[in-house]
Amino acid sequence: MPPELPSFDLVVATMGRVEELERFLNSLAEQEYPRVRVLVVDQNEHAHLEPILSKGRVEALHLRSEPGLSRARNAALEHVTADVVAFPDDDCVYPPGLLRRLAERLSSNLDLDGLTGRAEDDSGRSADSWKTAPAQLTDDNLWNRAISFTIFLRRSVIERVGTFDERLGLGSNEPWSSGEEIDYLIRAVRGHARIEYDPTFVVRHDVRTDDAPLGHRDGASVGYLLRKHGYPLRTVARMLVRPVGGVAVSLVRLDTQRARFQLATLRGRITGYRTSTRVAG
Repeated sequence: MPPELPSFDLVVATMGRVEELERFLNSLAEQEYPRVRVLVVDQNEHAHLEPILSKGRVEALHLRSEPGLSRARNAALEHVTADVVAFPDDDCVYPPGLLRRLAERLSSNLDLDGLTGRAEDDSGRSADSWKTAPAQLTDDNLWNRAISFTIFLRRSVIERVGTFDERLGLGSNEPWSSGEEIDYLIRAVRGHARIEYDPTFVVRHDVRTDDAPLGHRDGASVGYLLRKHGYPLRTVARMLVRPVGGVAVSLVRLDTQRARFQLATLRGRITGYRTSTRVAG
């Protein structure tokens, strides 16, 4: 008898988005996968979500939390019971068949603790930073092989790693207000979790533009993580050299927007590394 396919708990933090969340829920219904539940962590002031959640196309648990992405996810972790836990954005879309493919891969590889995939927009475009070859994640290579909405972890990993660092993530009121999922993966792989990146597992999401403020924010998060997890100086140097090279290449191509983005990323990484003197839990 083939092994039973795993169940999924999908943790979705949401604020200020209704149509986008409904689109995501519709994509879940179209999965036609029976063992899925969505944990909607509502950070809206008003009951905007009741009409779409009451449609019941997908089993949903409606939760509330204080503002902040990591706080929302931590509030939901207390309620997860499924075999596999994921953290989709409220404005992403799961392509048809994604959950079944993930389930079959995990059920046939019981020593595999999780999977990460790749993001692309509705036109099939991905950011250039995504790697094209599968790989097992290490704390050195995971930086461009995962984003929160493409991460799928067995519940046993969640139970070992624990909660998200609330100094990271949108709403944290810190300079490093992103990168919470990378922090989580670092903790997981350093705890001997076997997680594989497979770029054939795709989640649809708008590809971000080269926005300098976002570059600085995400750069500060990288700097914070390098300090928090005690990465060696050779890794820190490599993470600083990359945006320097990006600035040079962009200027050669006369792409000033990309050059400003890379420069902001560099400044953010330096800021995050220099100012994150206290290690968060």
